[in-house]
Amino acid sequence: MKAMLFRLQEDEKQTLGVLKVYDGLQEIFECKTLELADKDNQRNVSRIPSGHYQCVPRYSRKYGHHYHITGVPNRSLILIHTGNFNRDIRGCVIVGSKHYDIDQDGYKDVTSSRLIFNKMKSIVGREKFTLDVV
Repeated sequence: MKAMLFRLQEDEKQTLGVLKVYDGLQEIFECKTLELADKDNQRNVSRIPSGHYQCVPRYSRKYGHHYHITGVPNRSLILIHTGNFNRDIRGCVIVGSKHYDIDQDGYKDVTSSRLIFNKMKSIVGREKFTLDVV
């Protein structure tokens, strides 16, 4: 299984994108993403660099079942998890159904995160997968 994260729009606070999951050549899942802005891969304040990564299933009390993006240079515990706002992340990727300014602060958020993440888990399951961030 393979996933691709396409970054579409960035401002000083955040990056909006689309995550697509493929089984071979067939797209089997798509959702919107929210990451922090690019701040040279600084811990807790920046998105991760573009690149090729491995994602492994992981569990924690805070996020429940989620995916750990491994192999990020100089970073650890970069996750794909639920959330709605840029303040919900410290370098991770959150997923949702669409980009929309939920809290009317001028920045687009992701909606229906838990629903979309549960759908992703039901499709991807507890398998490892590769992630290309472009």
